[in-house]
Amino acid sequence: MKKNSAILGAAFLMATSAIGPGFLTQTSLFTQQLMTSFGFVILISILLDIGAQMNIWRIITVSEKRAQDIANEVMPGLGYFLAGLIAFGGLVFNIGNIAGCGLAINVLTGFELKTGAIISCITALAIFWYKEAGHIMDNLAKILGLIMVALTVYIAFSSHPPLGEALYRTVWPEKTNTLLIITLVGGTVGGYISFAGAHRLLDAGIKGPSQIPQVNKSSVSGILITSVMRYTLFLAALGVVSKGVQLSAGNPAASVFEQAAGNLGLQFFGVVLWCAAITSVIGASYTSVSFWKTLIPAVKKNEKFTISIFIIVSTIVFISVGNPVKLLVFAGAINGLILPIALAVMLIAVNKTSIVKEYKHPLWLQIAGWLVVGVMTWMGIKTLYNYF
Repeated sequence: MKKNSAILGAAFLMATSAIGPGFLTQTSLFTQQLMTSFGFVILISILLDIGAQMNIWRIITVSEKRAQDIANEVMPGLGYFLAGLIAFGGLVFNIGNIAGCGLAINVLTGFELKTGAIISCITALAIFWYKEAGHIMDNLAKILGLIMVALTVYIAFSSHPPLGEALYRTVWPEKTNTLLIITLVGGTVGGYISFAGAHRLLDAGIKGPSQIPQVNKSSVSGILITSVMRYTLFLAALGVVSKGVQLSAGNPAASVFEQAAGNLGLQFFGVVLWCAAITSVIGASYTSVSFWKTLIPAVKKNEKFTISIFIIVSTIVFISVGNPVKLLVFAGAINGLILPIALAVMLIAVNKTSIVKEYKHPLWLQIAGWLVVGVMTWMGIKTLYNYF
């Protein structure tokens, strides 16, 4: 029972890390841009997500080592480089999470975004330092997360999206966009997110080749939970924008909820968004810093202090930079660019007997993994070239 709970817990850890303020903002904004063809972007991202996550989770649990330690065995110093990338991606993601907190408080109270961010920063630090409050917050976030899914399903039905056209364009799009694919993949399995679930399994003692079936189940479950939520939100947003409604540039996801459920829907959205964002702030900070725990003894010794600095720096950067919507989209894109590097390191490691012993990684899974690396690298280079 305890093992099954840990397996499901790892899946939900990954899913709840992905379903945050950036997830809501990106899905609503991109639906307005691509309309029914956004379904195709979601489908491609799901395939890439599964290919990446199944490889990463299996390799980490079979080797029984954390990602940064695996990387250092592939090449001395590579673990530090990977940890640096993950920490940078986690910082960008965390700035986006703080932005989400600011957006939520703005919806609920009308306070300025920066004021909401500061209030949320203080709250996150309080929750982190007081474990009892963190436990209460975790339970509250789970309950509100379930309500959020239910409300999104309700909105998808009540907004009456062109379902037939959406399903058709999911496999035969009119147009597509590589940046959007990178952003979705990065927001779902990029940066720290996949490693958080895999490391959770290690901590629960689920490791070694004998645990592969459970690891596969957990990794795919996390992707499917996230994907169902994303496609439902896509349909909800599509039902709104297909009627000619222009979503708010400052908070596109809130517009979707408000158009479908009025002012009550908007207020409820604010509560759910804040809870999702504040728990993501704590999760992203903890996981990003955990990559340095085995590399730098001082970090392990002063873990709480280091995480607190991480949260404070995220808030200061957001206050300085501003524009939360752009930050939330940028966070997913950055983590999408980090993913092929991290995945490539894992795929190289799985062929080293010093790391995985007698374990033989399936050829089809290696091919799928390298295909994800190739596709994400190509799309990343293309996106950077077009951007600059």
